[in-house]
Amino acid sequence: MSDETPTPAPDTRGCRVVRPGDPYVGVQALQYVAGVTKQSVGSRGICLVVATMPPGARSRAHHHEGIETAIHILEGEAVTYHGARLEHEFVARAGDYVYIPADVPHLVVNRSDGPCRAFIAHTAGDDQEGIVMHPELEARIP
Repeated sequence: MSDETPTPAPDTRGCRVVRPGDPYVGVQALQYVAGVTKQSVGSRGICLVVATMPPGARSRAHHHEGIETAIHILEGEAVTYHGARLEHEFVARAGDYVYIPADVPHLVVNRSDGPCRAFIAHTAGDDQEGIVMHPELEARIP
């Protein structure tokens, strides 16, 4: 009899491939295609979607209450305005990664001539969870 405990087999319950869902427009006015979400796999602490912004598109000012956001720009570029009064900005281009901490107001604009596509991950089961709109900040960004 061996003193070694056998290594258990990996737990594969719930592992799956997720096919892209139908496109939808979120409350932030961006177009998304859902991937890993609470609805598709029952996730609680992560979701992964793809957002597409045509030239000239912009989100509405918002923040994600208690939820972090990570973005990988796949194609194109977009300007992100962020801060309590949207007083800061940066441009993210194809290949860049973006981090937006929880509770930080932001608004994204595609000022380029081409589409911007990005993978977006949130620390929530649904990308529309915890969104707080900031209509009072809309006019700050032309």
